[in-house]
Amino acid sequence: MKKKLLIAGAFLLGSLLTGCSSNHTEESQHTSSPSQPETQSQQHSSHMVMGDKRVETPSYEVMPEFLKSKPENMQLIYTSASQHKELLEQMPCYCGCGESVGHKNNYDCFIHENKENGAIVWDEHGTKCGVCLEIAAQAMIDYQNGKSVEEIREDIDAQYKQGYAEPTPTPEI
Repeated sequence: MKKKLLIAGAFLLGSLLTGCSSNHTEESQHTSSPSQPETQSQQHSSHMVMGDKRVETPSYEVMPEFLKSKPENMQLIYTSASQHKELLEQMPCYCGCGESVGHKNNYDCFIHENKENGAIVWDEHGTKCGVCLEIAAQAMIDYQNGKSVEEIREDIDAQYKQGYAEPTPTPEI
């Protein structure tokens, strides 16, 4: 898994230099989304918030439908993000999602909620945003390579402080 994450991260860091798409709307949209028939075991529920789809699955092992057509490296980053909650909650995002959709940290770009029963409410936002993907990939790679959370945070803040949107309101470490 570490090798795959390193490869996916290197690919994304080298090729995704764009910010978030402008699919965000000014008003929150809570609409049902037509989707493929779902199996009873998946028990997905979905809705749209500020232009980003949110889908609940029973666990991190069941990917949301919106990821199934995405590249394998994006799926890997989402899966890895779901397993690095504590790390990514301490990393800001610099794509503007703090203001546009109310995210508090980089984890919010991928996961909206972890439920007590193990279910996960995935957020589609990261699929449309190179900055979100880059920050998550870099943080997880650096963490796996032995950097401290503080070092990773300093590196991300330094890398994105100029030329990017205001960071999410992620508390300092």
